[in-house]
Amino acid sequence: MEIIKFLEKANKQFLPNLSIDLVIIGYQNNKLKCLLLQIDEKWLLPGGYIKNSESVDDAAIRILKERTGLDNPHLKFLSVFGNRDRQFKNEWKEFIKNNNLDWKDDYWVNNRFVTLTYYSLVNIAEIHPTPGIMDEAISWFDFDDLPEIWMDHRSILTKARNRLKEDLKHEQLTYNLLPDKFTMPELHQLHQAILEEKLDRSRFQKKILSTGLFDRLPKKSKKNSPGQNPYQYKIKSD
Repeated sequence: MEIIKFLEKANKQFLPNLSIDLVIIGYQNNKLKCLLLQIDEKWLLPGGYIKNSESVDDAAIRILKERTGLDNPHLKFLSVFGNRDRQFKNEWKEFIKNNNLDWKDDYWVNNRFVTLTYYSLVNIAEIHPTPGIMDEAISWFDFDDLPEIWMDHRSILTKARNRLKEDLKHEQLTYNLLPDKFTMPELHQLHQAILEEKLDRSRFQKKILSTGLFDRLPKKSKKNSPGQNPYQYKIKSD
């Protein structure tokens, strides 16, 4: 059984007592979303462990690729979560027994773990979510309508959402959530969803264009299309 092999022997491949958790953020239907994995009746963040042969950042990139298929993702360090009682023996025990497997108190996943967390902004249309060997499902959820979440991952999600709001005040990074070509109304609506507040459209557009980060594309006429068609933009190439 692959799960039992992982519980009994995989610890030899990884740094002890350290894990990585990822808040993978997408945007769809004017809603900010996060990618979650299902174990039993609860959901949790995609994550994994750090191999002895890799750096922490390389481990985060590897785990993100395993879950999304992305080769060159947006990825930012978020925070360290390491309460002195941060161990999840009871959760693992319940999971193992629910899968009719033998439980052992000395499984390495029962130890206290400090987790290094990152957040990533992705275009939902470009990724291919993939569950791990212990996951029953993988799915997107609105930040405002989250399911029951395992362990302390709800706190990590809250931290990531607040961090995104703060980062947005200092740098332009939301284009990672949109297709390569997008309109200013689309970018405006995205910023409102992230900040959870109304933004004056004309002031917003003026501020965005003043960054010099975007190229405006030639407007294409659309026959039989009522109203004015907004210009499309794309991020400038290096």
